[in-house]
Amino acid sequence: MNTTLTIGMAQIAPVFLNREATTEKMLGYIAEAASQHCDLVVFGEALLPGYPFWVELTGGAIFNSPVQKELYAYYAYQAVSVSSGDLDVFCRMAKERKIMIVFGFIERTPDTGNHTLHCSLVNIGTNGEIQYIHRKLMPTYEERLVWAGGDGHGLQVSKFGTFTIGALNCWENWMPLVRSALYAQGEDLHVALWPGNVRNTSEITRFIALESRSFVVSVGGLLEQKDISSSLPYADRMISGSSEWLADGGSCIAGPDGTWIVAPVAKTEGLIIATIDHHRVMEERQNFDPSGHYSRPDVLQLSVNRKRITSATFKEE
Repeated sequence: MNTTLTIGMAQIAPVFLNREATTEKMLGYIAEAASQHCDLVVFGEALLPGYPFWVELTGGAIFNSPVQKELYAYYAYQAVSVSSGDLDVFCRMAKERKIMIVFGFIERTPDTGNHTLHCSLVNIGTNGEIQYIHRKLMPTYEERLVWAGGDGHGLQVSKFGTFTIGALNCWENWMPLVRSALYAQGEDLHVALWPGNVRNTSEITRFIALESRSFVVSVGGLLEQKDISSSLPYADRMISGSSEWLADGGSCIAGPDGTWIVAPVAKTEGLIIATIDHHRVMEERQNFDPSGHYSRPDVLQLSVNRKRITSATFKEE
């Protein structure tokens, strides 16, 4: 029985706030990952079409700011609409190349009126079908000025060979009950998406791996000051307020004993490839299994509401 899985971590910068151009760039990396015999390729949080770095750089907390309004509108028009088919090209490539794809995107959805944005992630299987879309439960700090909170609908896992794969966005990886919801479904390969910073991934990746006795793949994006196009609204303010690196990556993989398989990689764009073996999970679960023999469901219970949040429920006569 084959118990290995080859993972490609696509640590890349978006074509910032350009959905179509970023899509084309991502497709190129997916094709490269497939040609390198990767079973799974992972991209960072909010990569399509980009993370809202401008909020911190342009006085985002100023109420009723015309700057924030214009940038939000620009962002919303570049967001992904699943119902309009913006993910279809990824589904086709996953099926054609027989590769699983996980990435972060900004979602504009009719569920909440089509004007609100969610920081979402998608898992697309090798059959070209969407396995799940998870909307980030809690936007962090200034993100709350741009993104709405998500729901439990996407707290799901998918199978690939011997592995059970779950995924979360950025700081929701720090939420113990959310992690536990994935552990309870048998997760043993945890995917953590980040906007891109070594300080975000260097500690939590190994911590989750050791806590869960699972492999943990953290993938961060990149963004340099030079990636901010002068054609964007208020580009001059974004550039003048930024450092050279707004996001420096930090992609890495930790094994189920908490040791590095791939230590955090910074300030380097490209595909980082590693092969992992499920046998290591089974070895480490011998002495600790957080949702199995080392749990007490008779004492402690977790309830998860998987209902998709919608603005209204309509009942036709």
